[in-house]
Amino acid sequence: MARMPAVSGVGALLRLLVLFACLSAFGAPTWAASVALPDFTRLVEKQGAAVVNVSTRQARKAASRLPFQVPELNESDPMFDFFRKFIPRTPEAPGGDPDNQSLGSGFIISADGYILTNAHVIEEAEEILVRLADKREYSAEVIGADARSDVALIRIDASDLPHVVFGNPDALKVGEWVLAIGSPFGFEQSVTAGIVSAKGRSLPDENFVPFIQTDVAINPGNSGGPLFNLRGEVVGINSQIYSRTGGFMGLSFAIPIDLAMDIQQQLRASGRVQRGRIGVSIQEVTRALADSFGLMRAAGALVSAVEPEGPAARGGVEQGDIIVRFNGRPVENSADLPRIVAAARPGQEVDVDIHRAGAARALKITVGEWEDPEAEEAEELSGDPGGAANALGLDLVVPTPAQRREGKVDQGLLVQRVQGAAARAEIVPGDVALAMVVASRHVKLDTLDAYNHVLGELRPGQQVSVLIRRADFVSYVSLRVEK
Repeated sequence: MARMPAVSGVGALLRLLVLFACLSAFGAPTWAASVALPDFTRLVEKQGAAVVNVSTRQARKAASRLPFQVPELNESDPMFDFFRKFIPRTPEAPGGDPDNQSLGSGFIISADGYILTNAHVIEEAEEILVRLADKREYSAEVIGADARSDVALIRIDASDLPHVVFGNPDALKVGEWVLAIGSPFGFEQSVTAGIVSAKGRSLPDENFVPFIQTDVAINPGNSGGPLFNLRGEVVGINSQIYSRTGGFMGLSFAIPIDLAMDIQQQLRASGRVQRGRIGVSIQEVTRALADSFGLMRAAGALVSAVEPEGPAARGGVEQGDIIVRFNGRPVENSADLPRIVAAARPGQEVDVDIHRAGAARALKITVGEWEDPEAEEAEELSGDPGGAANALGLDLVVPTPAQRREGKVDQGLLVQRVQGAAARAEIVPGDVALAMVVASRHVKLDTLDAYNHVLGELRPGQQVSVLIRRADFVSYVSLRVEK
């Protein structure tokens, strides 16, 4: 049998060097391709023609010192410069122009002239002018606008128009490249690119929109423009920015296109948007709350209050239930539930999975219709001295008839003093304790005997939850039993 010749140390070294060179030669192009920056030129050439400039004219209002819209916030409010809709106002011309102008973007969704933009772009507009990429200009009519989602549908009298194609926002991945086309500061057909920073973001007063967060450079005038993926599909509408200056700071938010298209279909059909409601108040399930409710993990939406005779109450939902699935969709966080419920049609019967007293249950709820609630002024409650300290640091008393009338306390016990665990949980005198959850058991606090009975069962280090009402707000508060 022939044998391989012995290889010297130098020969082995040479073979290793040759092998390394081959690997480098064949591996480098693959690695380089994986990290190469994308080429957006074809995307812009194909889709840019469907992006439009939207300008409006409104009757002049009292001038603001800032050249952008900050709705329902006083300039002294700490949140005044937090989230701003980016509609730049043109400076007042010498001689006093009787009208204001605002500027935004939009994109054509059908060849017969339907255009999506933001509701705040066309808010209170007396005239709307749409300028296409080829410089043609048209007057637009408003088909409908929905302020809650900031989506508006307008139309121009034209045909055979270029229009966008739609993608699936659910398929977007954090870190994926995206591109925006719009008119920042009036510079039409401006293109900026970045990545998806996060998905499903909740913003103040925006319960129904799971925003796509990006670091795409968005500035005043981009509002209402499209957000594209690398396949040239629209995945969102650029809507809001986080900025303390009014300019780009790396935090931009877009409305998912599937939600926007559902809204525009309703606007086109009836001029208004219907949203579902079930009549519950909810809160986030923290790790501490999950422990006291007997959950394996912190997930779902904890029901802190149920509207009497509301859709949820009629379907069997109770205070202290944790909703983990609604209409076939999982509820991972409390912010998920309002969006899922709102997407359901009023009158629709849906399946709801809950966790109650350590066990899973299935319910059916007929969804009601959501209406904007009117804000009501909260009333303060106060209690009288008395009570004794305990392992929770929570002293409760039975409200007097006068306290019940003045504070509208129709159930529960009044918080008289707090210390220790209760103080750290930010419970305050004047709160009303409605119930407690101990070892997955829900106990109503109708009498001091009921409360004292629960106290006698507590063990040091145990996690419990107390249902607290403060004015018109109801929430579970988690406490750890002290020694």
